[in-house]
Amino acid sequence: MHANWAVIVKGNKIIAAASKEKLTKPADAIEIKLPGSTLMPGLIEGHSHILLYPYNKTAWDDQVTKETDAYRTARATVHVKKTLLAGFTTARDLGSEGAGYADVSIKKAIEDGIIPGPRLLVAGKAIVATGSYGPKGFDLDQHIMLGAEEADGNNLIKVTRDQIGKGADLIKVYADYRWGLNGEAAPTFTLDELKKINEVTVSSGRVMVAHAKTNEAMQRAILAGAVTIEHGDLLDEKTAELMKQKGTVYFPTLAATESVTQYKGWKKGIEPEPEAILQKRKAFSIAMAKGVTIGMGGDVGVFEHGNNVLEMELMVQYGMPAIQVLKAATSINARALGMQDQIGFIKPGHFADLVIFSGDPSQNISLLRNPLWIMKDGVVYPAENTKK
Repeated sequence: MHANWAVIVKGNKIIAAASKEKLTKPADAIEIKLPGSTLMPGLIEGHSHILLYPYNKTAWDDQVTKETDAYRTARATVHVKKTLLAGFTTARDLGSEGAGYADVSIKKAIEDGIIPGPRLLVAGKAIVATGSYGPKGFDLDQHIMLGAEEADGNNLIKVTRDQIGKGADLIKVYADYRWGLNGEAAPTFTLDELKKINEVTVSSGRVMVAHAKTNEAMQRAILAGAVTIEHGDLLDEKTAELMKQKGTVYFPTLAATESVTQYKGWKKGIEPEPEAILQKRKAFSIAMAKGVTIGMGGDVGVFEHGNNVLEMELMVQYGMPAIQVLKAATSINARALGMQDQIGFIKPGHFADLVIFSGDPSQNISLLRNPLWIMKDGVVYPAENTKK
């Protein structure tokens, strides 16, 4: 944090950042002055689903099986606008959940200036093991569309290549899912299968990321080369040490667990914390104690788009210093996305993704809920905020 600094932007790039005394204001510059505020890099959402919305409004099964891709895409255009106006200028979207490659098209619509939204990295369909994913519970004579694409064994090579060819920026795998004998989470892909997916993915210049809640699934995914682990509900010390050793980034998605638990009836602050919340707290504490790199991604879509800051508030509630949470949503996430030379920092040469918040969010993380001014790629949103 620096007091009395200034940043100069030209086009879509930052060209200077230093103390005001060291900079000369360009003659034709539009000056933005907001005293008592904090200028930050644009926030980065590390785990989103732009094609989903809260399950207490419409169940996940019904969103996947009953809503058309066109309807879901129309909703998603609103979701991405809300995300941008919340101060999140980049988002990693981890699966269209039954909407095919609609995320690829939304990304292009944003890039082409048709709709406002954050810079997107998208996973397309995501990959699941046959028989593991949902929706389930239908007559087996029916063909029910799933929320991701099934693949196994050698077919994983073809499916991975096909997803890349159709626009996936990264490959997401479900290393475990709720398909155990009693409906508990259990590993899906073998270590060799995960290695096969990663080999193809890396050869294309992309990365593999893994949904994993159980320690066996996390360990397989980490050993196979996953760069990030999503959820990690049951994380233990052994897995955390492996994560630290391999440099794997952990995205705990605290807000998703809290939201789903509340949808099921838990009254936060009134009733005792249920097992799912206690376990999440434990996993988060272990990760911090072991020095695991922790990114910021709430699994937004499970809860309201535009409410992305909820994850950051919970990270503070669960014991992370606010300044570290701010890093998680900027520099750490930028590195996790492999975009540290473009976003996540206020440095000359980086994209002009900048957000101004009232006061000092490092002292009160909830100040992030009301951005005063947003710039993405050199463009101010909303447009009426251009001149101050």
